[in-house]
Parts: sequence; C-alpha cells; structure tokens
Amino acid sequence: MSDNAPEDRQIPNRREGFEIPAPKYYNFAYDYIDKIAQSDRNKQALLWVNQNGEERRYTFYDMSVLSNQAANLLLRHGIGKGDPVMLMLPRVPEWWIFSLALIKLGAVQCPSPCLLTSDDLRHRMGIGKFKMVITNLDNAPKIDAVFDEFPFLRERVLIDGERAGWINYQAEINSRVPPSRHHVLTQARVQTLGTDPLLMIFTSGTKSPKLVLHNCVYPLAHLITAKMWQGLTSNDLHYVITDTGWGKHLWSNYFGQWLCGACLFVYDFRGKFNAENVLLLLQKYGITSFCAPPTAYRMIVLDDLKSFDLSELKHCTAAGEPLHPETVRLWREGTGLTIHEGYGQTETPCMIGCFRHDKVKAGSMGRPSPYWDIRLLDDDGVEVKTGEEGRIAVNLDPPPPGLLVEYVNNPEANAECFHDGYYFTGDKAWKDEDGYFWFIGRVDDIIKSSGYRIGPAEVEDALLKHPAVVEAAVIGVPDVLRGTRVKAYIVLNPGFEPTETLVKDIQNHTKRVTAPYKYPREIEFVEELPKTFAGKVKRDVLRKHSATGEMWKIEHHA
Repeated sequence: MSDNAPEDRQIPNRREGFEIPAPKYYNFAYDYIDKIAQSDRNKQALLWVNQNGEERRYTFYDMSVLSNQAANLLLRHGIGKGDPVMLMLPRVPEWWIFSLALIKLGAVQCPSPCLLTSDDLRHRMGIGKFKMVITNLDNAPKIDAVFDEFPFLRERVLIDGERAGWINYQAEINSRVPPSRHHVLTQARVQTLGTDPLLMIFTSGTKSPKLVLHNCVYPLAHLITAKMWQGLTSNDLHYVITDTGWGKHLWSNYFGQWLCGACLFVYDFRGKFNAENVLLLLQKYGITSFCAPPTAYRMIVLDDLKSFDLSELKHCTAAGEPLHPETVRLWREGTGLTIHEGYGQTETPCMIGCFRHDKVKAGSMGRPSPYWDIRLLDDDGVEVKTGEEGRIAVNLDPPPPGLLVEYVNNPEANAECFHDGYYFTGDKAWKDEDGYFWFIGRVDDIIKSSGYRIGPAEVEDALLKHPAVVEAAVIGVPDVLRGTRVKAYIVLNPGFEPTETLVKDIQNHTKRVTAPYKYPREIEFVEELPKTFAGKVKRDVLRKHSATGEMWKIEHHA
C-alpha cells in the first residue's frame, strides 16, 4: 500500500505479512487521493479511451482538484453530509470525479447502471429516497419520466449538455466564476467516521434487487482485492471489463487499485461487447493487469491469442461466476498466464480467492481472504466435513472489514442473511483437503433429483468440455418420477447444428465426464443465454421459459 494510506490501529491479522488499517476517522478522498496528489503531483491515476480513439489522462492531482470543484458545485445545490445521491454515468472520468466529490461532502452515493429502465429507476428511487441524480444526456429522459413521482428528488445534474430543469455541470465549471478547485468551501473539512455511511449499491440478483449499505472503511477492505488477489503495485496499468453501476466496478476499478497506486485503464464502449477490441487494447497500451468476468474470457479465447503481443500482461483475474477449466486452458496456451479466480459479492470485497502467490487449482474459488473466517455449514448450522457441501457463512466474531452494514429498508433480507453469529451468502460450496473452496451454486439453484443433490456448475463444467458447446446453463425442471430433472440450455460453437444426434452425443459425453446421474435429460439449444448486468446467467428466466415457453429479451453489456 502507498505510504499515503492512513495508519491507525490494526485489525487483528489473519495472514502473516498483510494488514488493513482500521482508523476511527477515514475519508478515502481526503485521506488518500488528496495526500497522494500533494506528494506526487504527476502520478498517473486514470487513462481513459473511447470507441473513437480519443484519450484523456488524469493524475491524482487532477482527480483531487476536479473533485473539489464538483463538490463545491454540489454544495451550491444543497448536497451535504448524509444526503443520498444516485450516480448513473457510463465509463467516463466524471464518474470518478463526482464519486470523490460526494465522498468529500460525506454524502451517500449510489452507483447505478445506465441500462436501467424508468421502471427499474422507479423501484430504486422508492427504496433509496435519493435527493439528487447525476447522469448524462442519454439517460436524462428516464429520470424525467419518474421525477414528479418522488418529492424528495430535488435536483438533477447533467454532465454533458443542457436540458430544461437540470443543473448544467459543464456550464457551471466553465462560467466566469466557476466553483473553486483549490479546496472544498465548507466551514470546516467534513470528517467522516469509519462507521459513517459511504455508499449504497443494488445487488445484481435476478430477483428484486436489494440495496446494500457500506461504510467509510469499505475502500480499505479492497486492499485484499487489489493487492493480494490482483497483485497490483504502483507500476501497474490495470484494465477491468465492468459497468460502473455494479459492485464489481468498486471491486476492480476504484478503491483498492488506487490504494495500491496503480493506474486505471478505462475503455468507454457503448453497445455490444467486442472480444477482439479487448485484445487490441491489451496490446496497444501494454496493460499489465486484466480482470474480466468468465463470460468475457469465454468469448476472448475464441480468438487467436498468440497473434497479439501481450508480453506486458503479468496477471489475470476473474470473478462473477465459476470459470470453466477449458477457458483457463485456452487462455494459458494463448498467453502463458493462469487466470486467478476470486469470489465475493456486492456485499463484500474479495472474500475467497486464488491469491497471486497461491497455487491455482483450475475451477476452484481459492482460499479465504485474510480477516475472513469462512465456514461451510449444513442446514442445522453445523460445520460440514472436508469434501461435503455446505452453505458459505462468514463468522461475525469479529465482523470482517468490508462486509455490508445492512440491506437498506429490508428487515426481511437482514434477518435471512444475519443470524446465529454468521452472515450467510446464499451460496453453497465444498472444501478440499488443502482448504480450497469449490463453488456449487446458489442455495435456491441446487437441483434435487431422485434423491441426489446436483450443483448446476458441475454439470455446466462437464458440458463445456464437449467441442460443440460454447456456453451452457443448467436448471432443474419438474419431473413426475424424479421430482426434478436436469435441463441444459446450450449455445453451440460455430459449425455445429442442433440435432437429436448431437443431443445424444452431449448426454453421453456428460455421463463419461461426471457422475452419470447428473447428465441433462433435456437439452435445448439457444442462440444466447439471458444474463444479468453483471454477466451472470438468469436462471429464474430459464425456469420461467421452461414452464411457460416465454422467450427472453437479450441485452448486450459487460
């Protein structure tokens, strides 16, 4: 960690040689960004590139003064400590500028994806009670559609143009008397306790999303994510494929990476994900650290990796869902690098991972992070034996750094996840003799067929080893004899046609690769799978399709 990070008492260490500060007072923008800006004025913080090839570079000094200016603009319009503000911007530098500004004011920000509809926003507004929205011209009409329904929503800020009833950010900062860049014009610098609220963010689940609250020491917990898992140093250029509106962005494109002194590479693309563009960017800019969801890796390895110069790339990570061994193999053959998997949630930092200096077991989530005491418990709360499946539970004695404070205005969800001295993630896994965890699936997704318990991930892994299969998703569907049978939705590789012969061949292949009772008794071929904004398969949509025949709408994002 940089020398500018705050030093106070230390949380009891759970892995030798790694420590996370636990200051009583902490403000990421003041205590880290401003200090590094003062000590190293030319230190690069962010390299931004868009689809047209335009580039903008920002130092930590730039981020410091621009966030001061944005904070003063927000002060002019009534935003202060504790005020909830929705931040809905694409991958543009203003996202980081306004986020830091809100931190300096002690306001509570809520990053939100730009793909949200007005109906989505209506639901989120009702829970978050936001006083202000900061967005761009493309998204402004969706905000206007719901604005009159929420009297607590007082102000709307537009970063890139003019619109009736909106605060024009560009006009104000370019006016004859712009907001000051030198310091935030409060009577005294806002002090935030480590326990004060920092941000709220909605989960990316396929059901009704929950609003997660994190406090002001949450950024420090991502030292685990950035330093131990991603292995970042102050000499790295780090690129992550993620949307600004989800927890993975906070994981891999902000707090921990800057605390390590790394420079963020941000590619602002709109529309469909292009795997070849990613490889060209890795090559052109000499990116040293790369993080992407397994969905993106699966698409990228279809290209000829060896035809690109990726010699500067040193470390690769993946999170969001299990990474299939075949993808790991193809990536290693093409780049010479092993992908390190990590596991966590919107509610946490990286809580289990294949850390940089650990042995990697392909397909494993890795081992628990420092400060995180993680158990696998049965339905009675008893810890299971090695090799047995159990619910992933976090010991709350003491609560680890970075764990959510609560779900906002949702006592039912809090009661479901926090009880008996544990936080329950809602996922299941098993642990091997070396302490490595292996993901099984969401508790609700486990398939119980003829007395057997089957995890979707293990069946999908077997399916992906068949040469015809590029993507697969497995669900359980009602069956008169078995109670539930395994059904697979499969996306085929180019050159393969959906035939009954291919169905039989895939089924027989699955029986050979894994236990025969796990094979999919029903297979349906589809062009694409329905996914969340975070790239996870929407199994509830597949279950609905299986029951009703209703087809899903495909939205492209990364």
